[in-house]
Amino acid sequence: MMRRYGVGDRVFAGSEVSTAMQSSNSDGPVSAIPPELALAGHVLQHAPALIAFVDTDLRFRFVNETHRRWFGVDPAQLIGRRVNETLDAQSYLGARAALLQALGGQPTHYEGELASGRLRRYVHGHFQPDRDAAGRVRGVITVFTDITERHALELQLRESEQRFFQAFQHAAIGMALIVPGGQFMRVNAALCTMLGYTEQELLARNWRDLTHPDDLATSEALARQLLDGNRVAYHTEKRYLHRDGHAVHVQLSVSQVRDDAGQMRYVVTQVQDISQRRQFEDTLFRERRLAEATLNSIGDAVLTTDTGLHVTSLNPIAEAMTGWSASEARGRRMDEVFRLRDADGGAEVPNPLREAIRRNAIVNLSGKVVLAHRNGFETPIEDSAAPIHDHAGNVIGGVLVCHDVSENRALALKMIHLTQHDALTGLPNRNLLPEHLEQAVQRAVLHDWRCALLYLDMDHFRSINETLGYEGGDQVMQAVAQGLRETLREDETLYRCNGDEFALLLPRVDDASEATVLAERLLRQCARVAPPGAPSPQVGMSIGISVFPDDADGADALLRHAGTATYEMKLAGRGGWRRYTAAMSERAATLRNIEGALRDALAHETLALHYQPMVDAHSGRIVGAEALLRWQVNGHDVFVPDQFIPVAEDSGLIAELGEWVLHQACMQSRQWRQHRHPIPISVNVSPLQFRHERFQPQLESLLDSYGIGSGELELELTERTMMAGGDATTRLLQRIRQRGVRLSLDDFGTGYCSLSYLKHFPVDALKIDRSFVHDVIADPDTAAITRAIIAMARSLGKTVIAEGVETAAQADFLREAGCTLLQGFHYGAPMPAAELDRWLAATAA
Repeated sequence: MMRRYGVGDRVFAGSEVSTAMQSSNSDGPVSAIPPELALAGHVLQHAPALIAFVDTDLRFRFVNETHRRWFGVDPAQLIGRRVNETLDAQSYLGARAALLQALGGQPTHYEGELASGRLRRYVHGHFQPDRDAAGRVRGVITVFTDITERHALELQLRESEQRFFQAFQHAAIGMALIVPGGQFMRVNAALCTMLGYTEQELLARNWRDLTHPDDLATSEALARQLLDGNRVAYHTEKRYLHRDGHAVHVQLSVSQVRDDAGQMRYVVTQVQDISQRRQFEDTLFRERRLAEATLNSIGDAVLTTDTGLHVTSLNPIAEAMTGWSASEARGRRMDEVFRLRDADGGAEVPNPLREAIRRNAIVNLSGKVVLAHRNGFETPIEDSAAPIHDHAGNVIGGVLVCHDVSENRALALKMIHLTQHDALTGLPNRNLLPEHLEQAVQRAVLHDWRCALLYLDMDHFRSINETLGYEGGDQVMQAVAQGLRETLREDETLYRCNGDEFALLLPRVDDASEATVLAERLLRQCARVAPPGAPSPQVGMSIGISVFPDDADGADALLRHAGTATYEMKLAGRGGWRRYTAAMSERAATLRNIEGALRDALAHETLALHYQPMVDAHSGRIVGAEALLRWQVNGHDVFVPDQFIPVAEDSGLIAELGEWVLHQACMQSRQWRQHRHPIPISVNVSPLQFRHERFQPQLESLLDSYGIGSGELELELTERTMMAGGDATTRLLQRIRQRGVRLSLDDFGTGYCSLSYLKHFPVDALKIDRSFVHDVIADPDTAAITRAIIAMARSLGKTVIAEGVETAAQADFLREAGCTLLQGFHYGAPMPAAELDRWLAATAA
């Protein structure tokens, strides 16, 4: 009986399959082969897989050409042969179970080695039962794909993973894999031992459960940066809590592992117990600080050298007695810094330290000897010298100790203390800061951690001094210093640098966010200081932050960049903190350029005044003009006032600039008077200019020189200017008014001045700020406030001027509300004097 097999939709005898397939592989014509069979044969023969048909007797009835390519076997020779005759025993045994299962009617898979002769491949096999029309299994279609390379890679991966986890588990330091939520995914034995937990106990915990509460905020910040992709890895030191409750100081190295989509899978954490090292470091640090404090406070000069007699350190007494600072002296020859002379004859005396190191013994100075100061004067001294040894007893340097035996010693000690400490607050002063900064940077490099400097500048402290007087200002300064000091940790040092400026050194920070968190705390502490009798209940402060090595490459840059960041904060409005960025240096350079160019512009008189007309609210007639400073070349602004006025104030140029403006305005007033167009000119006066001791004499001189009559000049002053200085300011304002100069209160409503203060100010007019004018039409609340201001001012007999009027609707509202004068682009932009002169002439005609 002839069996029949199905290929596609065609059923044909097994011999036909063989014949058809052989024909498809021959070089002769294939026109006798049906098209559908030819296509099927082509696909089967050239498929990149091993395809065969096996009947129920486990004999091959179809074998494709891939057998030749894989194993060098002619497919025709396999037809009719049993499977076990063509495969080696191991391959057959591996595939036999899958083959029999398929003959039983169940599709199945097989993965393993397939070999014929010496050739072997690792394959994935699929066994599909083939049924006849009655549903009986008549054979199995087998398809094998070559996964040899993939299998080799998988073996390598498994071996790699096995090596990794062997290294992970038996590492000498603690290791952990942690999922993004913070749960431990895998821990090794060393970590379990370090923290006192079993593996299962740790796997049930989150790293936050084990972190010391004081270190949790910093750890959370670092973890967020890692999760957000702002960091790839980080290194830090922190404290874990042991199961028995004691703190374990550890050094962490944390790196992330992400999947192909960029999502974090887990982090790899290496944990090294550094508790003993930290204990040694803390002990060494305390001993060093104790030694430094001792050396700095004793009345003797102490100098140390290496074995080559090069200076390695000087204490403050030695600095005072030699005239050399420690930083200058370091590395110089001892005889250059510590010069000894015979008190009677003036001959040079050999330094006893040389003999002490040579003999490895203590040597005392004999006879009457004086120490020659760097500046030439001499101090009678007594001294002794001794070698310095290492732990093995080897001489590694020398120390020389001497003291002043003159009557001026006590005075000298006091002077030395004063040179290093602020007399008002008792804080270390700026003289100690550079050396301490250098030490902090060196320790940060040595231990691979960060240090930070915060530069603090009290806001508007001059106003506090003027309001409370210098005695009250001193009390405020002491209160601020005490409050800041109470906020700090033991190793954080506060310095008073200049007047109202402080510096705060953080010798170690694990993350830059610690410095910003402390800055926030300092701002809150400063705000709690309430100056007695001051108009404002708070003291403000601007803080600049620089972190080594993130923001600076050394001690000098750390100090410079913190100062730059403080200046940026002041420009941004004060009362907050800024961390240094490289762009700030560019802006600082720009500001320096502005300052230099402004000095040059003043020297060569390339500045100019433009004048914006003020008009009568009802008639529209020009009744005055405000002088506005402009810095232009060929009609274009070089810098606008908002850019160069703050620079002038910070650089001290504002007094000179203000004097120039007043001079030009008075000269222009005379010219208009001579042209029979006399109109009052209004001039803005900076608070710093107004408080300058030369302001009143300069004003008096200008009034006399240009014959300025009563009402021809008006000074615009801010609320803060009038509020500061108390009775002295009021008396000055009254003297100015007595000379016929009008006074107006500028930008009214934007400061802290109450309407009730108006009756105390000797002013003639107030100017409503443009921010109110801008919103009077659109905002009912602004409209109501503006009406109230105008009504209150008119009831007190003050002229009311509105600036920034840009539309007819605004002008109508202000006119109806009772405003006296209007100023703004609706009536005219600031213009050169000649242009306004032509306008005045046309109006008069």
